[in-house]
Amino acid sequence: MIEKIRTEYNQRFKEETYKQFLSYFDQLYNRKVEFRIAETPVFIPKLLKEELIKAGDDILKNVLSSEYLAQSNKAIPENLVVPNEANHPNFIAVDFAITKDSSGNYLPQLIELQGFASLFFWQDLLPRMYKEYFFAPEGFSHFFNGYNAKTHRDLMRKVIVGNHDPENVILLEIEPEKQKTWIDFWETKTHLGVEPVCISKVIKEGRLLFYEKDNRKIQIKRIYNRVIFDELLQRTDLKSTFNLTDDVDVEWAGHPNWFFKISKYSMPFIKSKYASDCSFLSDLNQWPADLENYVLKPLYSFAGSGVVIDVTPAMLDAIKPVDRNYFLLQKKVKYEPCLVTPTGNAKVEVRLLYIWPDDESVPRLVLNLTRLSKGAMIGVSQNKNMDWVGGSASLMEV
Repeated sequence: MIEKIRTEYNQRFKEETYKQFLSYFDQLYNRKVEFRIAETPVFIPKLLKEELIKAGDDILKNVLSSEYLAQSNKAIPENLVVPNEANHPNFIAVDFAITKDSSGNYLPQLIELQGFASLFFWQDLLPRMYKEYFFAPEGFSHFFNGYNAKTHRDLMRKVIVGNHDPENVILLEIEPEKQKTWIDFWETKTHLGVEPVCISKVIKEGRLLFYEKDNRKIQIKRIYNRVIFDELLQRTDLKSTFNLTDDVDVEWAGHPNWFFKISKYSMPFIKSKYASDCSFLSDLNQWPADLENYVLKPLYSFAGSGVVIDVTPAMLDAIKPVDRNYFLLQKKVKYEPCLVTPTGNAKVEVRLLYIWPDDESVPRLVLNLTRLSKGAMIGVSQNKNMDWVGGSASLMEV
């Protein structure tokens, strides 16, 4: 996006250096990283950085409004309500496609959002390694608002560990060691001392929770939640004495209810120049005549599963009226293939990552996650056998 910097980066790039770069991550915990790491960061000019900040502010103004929050409980399936809900989410992730407006200026456009944790530690490690292995000019940072690695970790410690001994705090997942994003969990453990624990290993005794470590039973006083209900419901093989919906004596760093309350469900309520038109299928009396310009999204899914980009009237007619409130029809967002790579231009999606301490009134925008794509969609399945795509980070002009 900054032509001079992009040209120099591409000219200096060496495949051998990239292999060494990937090898660093594989050796860090003696285990291979399974998701694709892109060959490059994205260099974001100051004007686009400021536009991203404005876009994030505008989206959050919509979903944190008293009007929206008053009815947001409808987003939570009745059988998945978790007791003792926190006043606000501790983490928010907002995904924006980089597009261009009619005047040719870069314009962030909302893709999705979630009141849920993302790869907060991985997204600090990755850009630091880009800077170490490849060309990166001075005056660029992956952080917003003056944060750095230390202040970011301090804030994460405050939100995740709080006043507890880290031993009494766990990172809760479904078989964390088998998740593709395991490296973020292990980075969390490295910097905070918080153990990743599978939900099936949690022991419930009355209203108290415990886990075992080094042949000791340790009480869990706070949970950094990384469990996604959609995945949990599919894992009927998992047996546990603890269900997420149990009323237990524990604090949450990322209360599960907010995963639903700020989510795809929120999108029809958002009115912003940074968001395309979006409706619940159940609210439409007739289908748009230009369905080729829309995407169909199931309300309760994650990682892009179930998204249909080639929508037809017959497909929508086949969805039973009683089920149509579980689907969204969203006007397609046209990504601008703005990132020049040696093998063709790539599209860019930037996720703004917010951290919100329990005792504060507004969330803090701290850092970003960026994904590159040359396929029809951003996901891995759409970018098979392609290079200069995958997980990345934006280095933004300070």
